Amino acid sequence: MALTLRSSTFFLNLKDIKTLKTLDVDFPATICFAQIKSTTRRLRAKSSIQDAELAHEKMISPFEGMYDAQKEKFHALSSGHQTQNNSKVPVYVMLPLDTVTMGGHLNKPKAMNASLMALKSAGVEGVMVDVWWGLVEKDGPSKYNWEGYVELVNMVQKHGLTLQAVMSFHQCGGNVGDSCSIPLPPWVLEEISRNPDIVYTDRSGRRNPEYISLGCDSLPVLRGRTPVQVYSDFMRSFRQRFKNYLGDVIVEIQVGMGPCGELRYPSYPESNGTWKFPGIGEFQCYDKYMRASLEASADANGKTDWGKSGPHDSGQYNQFPEDTGFFRRDGTWDTDYGRFFMEWYSGKLLEHGDRILGSADSIFRGTGAKLSGKVAGIHWHYKTRSHAAELTAGYYNTRHSDGYLPIARMLAKHDVVFNFTCMEMRDNEQPQHANCSPEGLVRQVKLAVKAAGIELAGENALERYDGGAYGQVLTTSRSDSGNGLCAFTFLRLNKRLFEAENWRQLVNFVRSMSEGGRVMLPEIDSSTTDLYVRFVDHKMKRLKEDKEAVLV
Repeated sequence: MALTLRSSTFFLNLKDIKTLKTLDVDFPATICFAQIKSTTRRLRAKSSIQDAELAHEKMISPFEGMYDAQKEKFHALSSGHQTQNNSKVPVYVMLPLDTVTMGGHLNKPKAMNASLMALKSAGVEGVMVDVWWGLVEKDGPSKYNWEGYVELVNMVQKHGLTLQAVMSFHQCGGNVGDSCSIPLPPWVLEEISRNPDIVYTDRSGRRNPEYISLGCDSLPVLRGRTPVQVYSDFMRSFRQRFKNYLGDVIVEIQVGMGPCGELRYPSYPESNGTWKFPGIGEFQCYDKYMRASLEASADANGKTDWGKSGPHDSGQYNQFPEDTGFFRRDGTWDTDYGRFFMEWYSGKLLEHGDRILGSADSIFRGTGAKLSGKVAGIHWHYKTRSHAAELTAGYYNTRHSDGYLPIARMLAKHDVVFNFTCMEMRDNEQPQHANCSPEGLVRQVKLAVKAAGIELAGENALERYDGGAYGQVLTTSRSDSGNGLCAFTFLRLNKRLFEAENWRQLVNFVRSMSEGGRVMLPEIDSSTTDLYVRFVDHKMKRLKEDKEAVLV
């Protein structure tokens, strides 16, 4: 089926057609978009996606024999224009998690090349990619293999796009949206097997290998280096390898600070069914390093008994606040002990972020690349007094405490963009029993970011392609309350995105964001687009044997 961009931005002259061959079955066989030219050309088959030289020949108009009314309707699309204004919100698209293979090579380069070409035609600013610690430093301490990412960066540059690079110091696998498995480097896993306390641990003694525990940030537990030193050496090597691209092609470095790259504890792990939405999660403070820190903090406060363990009444992963003594309406969270524990637990998370971002700031300062840090959008149980799910994740956000202003101020210290999720969610879409309020949460974060004087960037938390989700992002991108968005990154590039209806929605959304996110622009008449789809389908029958991808 032909993939068509149904927007007046792109159907400017349908006599101008390019062809491109792709043999990759993981992306649709046909991608269509318009080029803005004045000459007429004819379809010509190309034998390889790597040969981008395109012939200019005369072709028969696809409108021959159509009624005049249909022709007028179709060509009316070319009269659209874009208004330039200073409130444009650039849109990025996340690349697949397995963009670089375990062998260190770019995965499916032909399909990636075609996809980047299509994204550029849609007006997308650039793409985001996870730079996996588990891939790059796989072969041993300080042995880095950047070559798959070099190939990607060159391809991004060739298409006139820019790149957001995520320093992903976490494991891929076991969380929402994880479609592949990329563990931590093998030599790190060996250290974990020798000393299991270097990963997060819950009250039952369950170890979580997603990310190294922040309790040992400053201890030489990774073959003579501290975790923060290892992350810093990784980022320093990245800077050296990509110094000629930073600030130009690579415009942003998102620094991973926890599971899923987010500044949080792994309080709601989905692997093996441990946690399910909307459970409150569990505190992750039971490795020996975290327990030693808690004990020292309690002693310093003259409350030795408070340092023996985490809360005994905080429940289990899949319980609700009212099922527990700690999180219920008038629970332990609102006592002197509860406040002490939460200040310590959330304070350790802030210190962790401060250490890593301080290092990243010193490494990338002067390169021209922005730094960003990601915070999770934990919107379930937001309407309760205790905000239990946020507390277990390390965000001390309750009826009496703003959990996001301290984070925003910590990010501001290093001039880091606050990246936040769940921008596409509405309160009325959530199950009532979960006491969700993604809209209220986003409003609170926007106010915190404004107070801290830094920029806010957004992502969608779940894979969605509908107009309602896009409309909500457009609403939250504005600065009606607190900060507007400086950028938005869409989750994620895959086959579904290139389905005709989903692609039409994306194109319309990107153009609306370029207009400042004020309103969704009028959609293109589907009957008009169908005329073109039928024309391309007819032409594709003649090219089917060659598996051509038609780029219009």
